[in-house]
Amino acid sequence: MSIERYIRLFAGTFILTSLVLAHYHSPNWLWFTAFVGFNLLQSSLTKFCPLEIILQKLGVGKAGSTCCAPKQA
Repeated sequence: MSIERYIRLFAGTFILTSLVLAHYHSPNWLWFTAFVGFNLLQSSLTKFCPLEIILQKLGVGKAGSTCCAPKQA
């Protein structure tokens, strides 16, 4: 998987988890949902994404590490 897909996976998981927690535990979890949404917005404008940096340090997205890398002819 590419880094972009991992970021979407993390964001979607965090948003859905915080919505479930807001429904069953406390509405204050909606602040976490807002934080994730704000981070997605600012990263689209500034091209700075902390999660991308973390994933790169973990080795995600390096050349040849994805299952769908283009094949050389």
